Amino acid sequence: MDKLPLNALRALAAVVGHGGLRPAARELGISHSALSRHLAQLEQWLGVSVTLRKPGQRDIVATPQGERLAEATSNALADIGRVIAAVRERRSPFSITISTTPSFAARWLLPRLPSLERAHPRLEISVMVDQRIEDPKNFASDFAIRTGSGSWPGIEARPLMSDALYPVMSPRLWEASGKPRDIASLKRLRLLHDRDARSTWQLWREKHGPADLDVRAGSRFASSDLVLRAATQGMGVALAHHRLVNGDLESGVLMRPFGALEIPLGPTYWIAAPEGTAMRAATKTVIAWLGREARSLPP
Repeated sequence: MDKLPLNALRALAAVVGHGGLRPAARELGISHSALSRHLAQLEQWLGVSVTLRKPGQRDIVATPQGERLAEATSNALADIGRVIAAVRERRSPFSITISTTPSFAARWLLPRLPSLERAHPRLEISVMVDQRIEDPKNFASDFAIRTGSGSWPGIEARPLMSDALYPVMSPRLWEASGKPRDIASLKRLRLLHDRDARSTWQLWREKHGPADLDVRAGSRFASSDLVLRAATQGMGVALAHHRLVNGDLESGVLMRPFGALEIPLGPTYWIAAPEGTAMRAATKTVIAWLGREARSLPP
């Protein structure tokens, strides 16, 4: 390991990540020939081919071994980057870094941070966004807020708040669609889909119907925030998380066309940190404050 060719590994990860030599060389700021030398060095060190050039193709592609090595290298570099970012952020005992998903950061956490800083003016809150739970051995934040079952290897999770799902749409679309109020009207409305497996229209159909609702049709979005933004633009009906959509309901840009019908999800959001973590006083203060905020909006 003391002779690990780090530059060559980084070169392989860039080639696979960008799909070719030219964009990888641009990202790394080196010439094509230098990049090729890195790949040749790596193959010599490994004794295994990590790239090949197919007949008739100008660029190279990764072998299965190269794909695996590039993925592992990219993940490791990303973990290192997160740790470096967190270390740089810890400027004082009052500096706290929270890791969470982009949608939760934008729709629940960020709107509440000014209130937190007014209550505790010495605190300095930084937010990192990542969809996946961090590796306990390379945990870059003071704690994470995550959704799911609360069961992750090496992670101690405590429940923050529960959640529920229900349909929402823009008032303008509701008016244009004849003011639908019964569930059967979903069949003639365009559905908007969140790629989160915990937010699918199939769950709604199983719980409330209608039984013949086509849950395959409609536009799909990569995050809960995007699907709700699409709903505010009148693009269709979204199945929303109560905790993320409440602000839009209060402002009137979205509405619940079918009243109080919902799917209770139980404990959904968790405070997560590696097992055995000794939390600083400032971290405990932030977690306690978040708990009070969570209880202020009933499920």
